[in-house]
Parts: sequence; structure tokens; C-alpha cells
Amino acid sequence: MANKQPEEKMDRKFAFFHASSVNGTAMMIAAIIGSYFSVYLTDSVGLAATSVSALMFIATLWDAINDPMMGIIADRTNTKWGRYRPYFIFAPILLTFFGTMLWINPNLGSGNFWYYLTMYIGYGMTVTMYTMPQMSILPAHVKSDSIRNKIITFGAAGTALMFTIGSSFGQNLEKFFANLFGVQNGWVPLMILLGLLSCVSFWGLFAIGKEKYIEPTPDRPFRDDLKRILKHKELSPYILVWMMASLGYGLMFATSVYYVMYYLARPDLISTYMLAVSLGALVSMVVLMGIFLKVFKTAQHALTASVISSSICYVILFFFGKGNFTFLLVVTFIATALASMQNALVNVLVNDAIDYIQFTEGISANGVISSIKGFAQKFGNTVSNSLPLFFLGLVGYVAGAVGQQNETTLFVLNFMRFGAPVITGIIMLICLRFNPVEKHREDINTMKSMIRDHSEENHN
Repeated sequence: MANKQPEEKMDRKFAFFHASSVNGTAMMIAAIIGSYFSVYLTDSVGLAATSVSALMFIATLWDAINDPMMGIIADRTNTKWGRYRPYFIFAPILLTFFGTMLWINPNLGSGNFWYYLTMYIGYGMTVTMYTMPQMSILPAHVKSDSIRNKIITFGAAGTALMFTIGSSFGQNLEKFFANLFGVQNGWVPLMILLGLLSCVSFWGLFAIGKEKYIEPTPDRPFRDDLKRILKHKELSPYILVWMMASLGYGLMFATSVYYVMYYLARPDLISTYMLAVSLGALVSMVVLMGIFLKVFKTAQHALTASVISSSICYVILFFFGKGNFTFLLVVTFIATALASMQNALVNVLVNDAIDYIQFTEGISANGVISSIKGFAQKFGNTVSNSLPLFFLGLVGYVAGAVGQQNETTLFVLNFMRFGAPVITGIIMLICLRFNPVEKHREDINTMKSMIRDHSEENHN
């Protein structure tokens, strides 16, 4: 009888660098851009809200489209450093460049639109360059579901922490760096520092990551892999879930500053409100997500509970949020703590889809599947970044006119902040009823155990 292989152990160095790469200072850059960049373009650069909406839509739509391209390229990369690891060398350098250039005003008049469109596209493509390989290397390095979920939880905690700092204290950090370096625009030195710190995390992931559980680089046309994946129509609900989770999470941060500044007409309370939102997200990722997974056993059940409970809070806030600021802060904190984990819990479905395709088709398509998730996520980002500004532009929003917005504008702000997440949650609940992996879970676990044992034998 063959000796039983030992249980897979947590690689703590890999877990740290995997969690602190995409979910470290790179995520803080994303938090600052998501929370303040639109306001910077309308209120500081002077672009019209509709122009910013168009800019966001074009850039993030292209960002979504190029995700599958990156996934296909990553799956067919063949270097002495591996398939996914080489991208961790160059991507953080580009992140530092584009993240910085977004906050520089070239004063080109009407040409500013094209400048910021170019830089935002560059930033989005850079995020794609490191996100697809980062998602792909997790199932290539780890086969255990429990260890994967722990690493995803670590990453979720990093996301929450970086979003807390970036969205709550972004303006304070900008002012600190402006005073420290004696410049008018503190966003520039802040982005340089965050970009350099991201280099440390990504280069650490390059050094530690191993690609143990993947097949050799395929010599078949990439179209074959894509066809073999897309023919599984039963996986299509995953795409909608990924879109809706991203959309709901993005709206949480993209609309909060506008909500406080114009709906409440209290720009002095922006930092306080954003702190409540960010702390809620931190508690969600660091504390409640683990509790929900333990209580509800699976990511799908935890996600269902999160959607239902947070939607109740959002409905209360939609109707009664404006009456009392303390009440608004408390219920917003609770709603965010219940909702934020959704954007991390759906990452479990990426690994489920990868395992499902390996089980049904016998191929490793980590990059392609991760890119499909990336496409769905970026499409959600496209909507969350552009739709609020699009609607505001239609209903007569006036930049800087605190306390002077019309009633339709105020309704749109309230609905985008608290009504839209309820709709995205309902769509997720409907889609989750058609999860195809559950019926094959036992057979998939057997397959993964056999793959891991075979890999261990080859390495011994």
C-alpha cells in the first residue's frame, strides 16, 4: 500500500506576499483613486461630470476587455522564471508610474480629457497585468481548499485595511505630503511612496511563489481552451455574481464622498463618514468574514447571509439615513461590515471554477478563468465608476454647489448610495441558486487529492 501523503501545510511566506501584493499598497492606491479621483477631476481639474463619466466608461470598459487577453497570455507564458511569476517584476514599476501621472495636471485645456484617459487606461492595464497572474498563482501553489480560503481571507483583510487608510485618510495624507515636500499637490509624492512599497510585495511574491500544480505550457491554440471553458454555460451565473459583487463594492466608495458633500451638504464630515465606511469594511474582512464562513460552512451560504442582512440595513438607510448623522454613521458601519465581505467571498468561486474545468476538461486554465473573473469585476468597476457621474450629469448636478443641488440630483445620490446595492444583492442571490460545483464537490476534492499526491511524489 502506498504511503499516505502528509496534509498540505500553510506556506506563511507565500501567504504574506500573496496577500500584501494586490491587497497591499497597490490596493491603497486603488482606494484613493476610487474615492477621490473623480472628485479631483471635476472639482480641481475642472472637467465636466459627463466628461469624467465618459472617461471612466471608456477606460474601465477597455480594462475589462483586455482581461481575457491577459489571462490567455499568462497561461501561455513560458520563461525560466515560470508562467505567472515574471509579471510580478515589471507590473509594480508601471503601477508607480501611472498611479503618479494620474494626479499631475498638464493644463492642456480640452486636451486634459485625452491625457487622463491615456493615463487611466495605462493604470487599468497595469492592474490587469498583476491581478490575473496573482489570482492564477494561488491554485498553482496551493491545492487545499481550506488553505486557499485562509489566504483569500488574509488578502481580504489587507484590502479592508488599505481601503480604510486610503479612503478615510487620503485627503489627510495628501495634505501631509504637500506640507512635507512644500508642494501644492501631495498626491504625487504619496503615489510614488505607495508604488515603491508595492514593488517590495510583488517582488517578494516573485521570489516565494511556486507553480507546482499546473500542466506544462499547452501547445494547443488558445481558442481551444476558451471554447472548452465557455461551453460550460452552467458557469455563467458566476460571471454575474462577480459583476454584481464588484459593482456593489465599488458604489460603496465611489458615491460616499458625493453623498456626504452634496446629499448631506456637509463636506466637513467627509473624513468622519469615510472612516465609518472603511472601518466597517475592515471589520467585515478581518472579523466577520471568518465568522460567517465558520457559521455558514461554505462561501455560498456566507455570501447569501451577507447579502440579506446588509440589504436590510441599506433599505433603512435609504429612507431614514438623512435624519440623524450619528444614526447614519452607526447603521452605515453595520451595513458595510455585513456587505464588504461579498467582494472577497466571490473569489472562492474563481478557485471553484478552475477546479471544475480541470475536473470536466482535464486542463489547467487558471489564467483564462481568472481573466474571465477579472473581466466581470472590471465591468462592475466600469459601471460603478461611470454610472453615478453619468446620472448626475443628466439630472443637472453642479460641481461645487454644496447645498444647492436640485431634488432629482439628491434622489440619485441617495439611490446610488443605498438603493443600488440592494439590487445587486438580489441578482447575486438569484445566480447563487445555480452553482454547478456543489453537486460535484466530492469528486473534485478526490481529483485535487490525486493531483497533489502526484506532485508531491515528483518533488520527493
